[in-house]
Amino acid sequence: MSETKGKRRREMVSDSSPFDSLPEDCISKIVSFTSPRDACVVATVSKAFESAAKSNFVWEKFLPPEYESLVPRSRDFRSKKDLYFALCHKHLLIENGTKSFWLDKVSGKKCIMLSAMNISIMWGDTPQYWEWITVPEARFKRVAKLLDLNWFEIRGRVNTRVLSPRTRYSAYIVFKKINQCSGFEEVPTEAGVGVVGRAASTRFISLDARVDGHSLRRMRRRPVERRDEWMEIELGEFFSGGDVMNSDEIEMSALETNLHHWKSGLVIQGIEIRPAKNQ
Repeated sequence: MSETKGKRRREMVSDSSPFDSLPEDCISKIVSFTSPRDACVVATVSKAFESAAKSNFVWEKFLPPEYESLVPRSRDFRSKKDLYFALCHKHLLIENGTKSFWLDKVSGKKCIMLSAMNISIMWGDTPQYWEWITVPEARFKRVAKLLDLNWFEIRGRVNTRVLSPRTRYSAYIVFKKINQCSGFEEVPTEAGVGVVGRAASTRFISLDARVDGHSLRRMRRRPVERRDEWMEIELGEFFSGGDVMNSDEIEMSALETNLHHWKSGLVIQGIEIRPAKNQ
């Protein structure tokens, strides 16, 4: 199978191109202004382009400026391209294990997940309402399990300076249900995303995937299952437009405080922030 793939790869790369007369460093500089996906496509143009597109110069441009501080010193990579894809597939724990960091494979944009320990959970420190447990499939050491409560409110904050500039992001609450999760059926949860100190953009979501058609039309959003077997639902979008000197503090929230339904069995892993699908 590997020999077949290798053969197909060689067949895709042309022997020559009208641009092959350009110096390799010139081609590399041109490719560095594209995206990781484009660099992989360009590599199929010709052998000269393949060599240029694989260069460390190109792939270092796709890495975040602080990449050296993110990579464990014990790890050694053959090339910047290998390092790039390692950061795409490996979720690195940062800030004492309360956040995880990785790169979007297609765009190279920064992605972050705030753990339940890094967000504000109403009554989260009260043992009769919430329990902090260890779940093997979670990224973090502890997650928050809702025991029994009639007031659901979580809030997380992120500064745009830790994200990629000029990028539209989506924020998702990541959770799962255990032990006869109840209290979220037909209950609208208000989700909000916006700059701190300004009016947030809000929408109604359902934390129960079994919501019926009528309620779905009213609440518009319901959770979907992820590849890692957790559930997620989008809270909203925001734009990371500035640099470090013009950064914004973004608050993301999900709350149900009006109907006072008693709720239980929800496990919160955190809030994930990644580039919006429609960039």
